[in-house]
Amino acid sequence: MPLPKEQIYTIEDIYALPEGERAELIDGRIYYMAPPTRKHQQICVELITTINNYIKSNNGSCEPYIAPFAVYLDENTNTYVEPDISVICDKNKLGDKGCNGAPDWIIEIVSPGSRRMDYYTKLFKYRTAGVREYWIVDPDKNRVMVYNFESEDTFEYLFSDTIKAGIYEDLYIDFSKFNL
Repeated sequence: MPLPKEQIYTIEDIYALPEGERAELIDGRIYYMAPPTRKHQQICVELITTINNYIKSNNGSCEPYIAPFAVYLDENTNTYVEPDISVICDKNKLGDKGCNGAPDWIIEIVSPGSRRMDYYTKLFKYRTAGVREYWIVDPDKNRVMVYNFESEDTFEYLFSDTIKAGIYEDLYIDFSKFNL
């Protein structure tokens, strides 16, 4: 007896979700998302504020976005993610529905239900899609993993550290100053 075929989902299935239900689509599989915790949101606000202020004060051309913001990593209809923070420097990738292609910098803030997804599945997808830099911010471990895919460097930091953003020459984010 043949094994049952696993259903392959598409972007249309994501669009058909009930109002308010969030999910990501990776390689045709749907991953439902739980609402973020308060600490998750605090970290997100601190990061997006710091990044946005830096870009504005330097007349930068990149644009930062926070979830829910659609990122279509490939031209197929089977991968759709909503990173916590996306920084896109190529405005040609931006459309009414989100980002078509890899953002330059993605930051994911780990939730208990997203740990495996952020550390493994998304790490692989972001690297192969052409993301330049990927940060995994882990509140439970007070740790930030920084993956610079251009130089193939990986660094581990603590929430007491100041971290340099690899896509910029002089953007440093001091996690110890975050109001958490």
